[in-house]
Amino acid sequence: MDPLHRWWLRRRHGDGPWAGLLQRPPDDEWVSLDLETTGLDHARDHILSLAAVPVRDGRVWLSERFERRIRPDRDFDIESIRHHRITPGEAGTGMSVTPAVRELLQWLGSRRLLGYHLRFDLAMLAPHVRALTGFPLPNPRVELADAFATRALRAHPGAPADLAFRTIADALGVPVLARHSALGDATTVALCWLALRGGRAPSLHGSRPPPR
Repeated sequence: MDPLHRWWLRRRHGDGPWAGLLQRPPDDEWVSLDLETTGLDHARDHILSLAAVPVRDGRVWLSERFERRIRPDRDFDIESIRHHRITPGEAGTGMSVTPAVRELLQWLGSRRLLGYHLRFDLAMLAPHVRALTGFPLPNPRVELADAFATRALRAHPGAPADLAFRTIADALGVPVLARHSALGDATTVALCWLALRGGRAPSLHGSRPPPR
């Protein structure tokens, strides 16, 4: 979102219940976000789970993670189950999407977002965010694949980069944790981001990471 649009939103909503989304993002802090969904059509499919983990001070703060299982509004097929390993029975124990997104936004605040194929996740969230707040999610965001491609281009000009999730993680020396679970993918992306930034070895703080 460009600065002028953010300024306009602050003018209009800066005293409202969602003013926290419109503040200046804290320095050197990101939130790695991932969703699991019933499919890949953001206009038709539904969110099954969402997870987010803070990244700051060279660490992934699992102890401060946000994680919710969502009850979808329609059934999903076996191909969906094979991908995210969430059964209809498990999905049925989740909460409805609106209160889950409300809690996410309250937890998120103005922090920068980080993800892999983040545009799709944000498209899935967009109608729920707008229904709650009256405006699009204003948070700055970083796409891991784009950041990795930029580094790869500097290292090998003219050579196309392989931007597959596991390829990126392997190239950065990061284990892929519980692939196709929201928390596992969010944690892996966070560790990749720290490795890509070239600081000290990425580390986890708090609860044990999801199994590989």
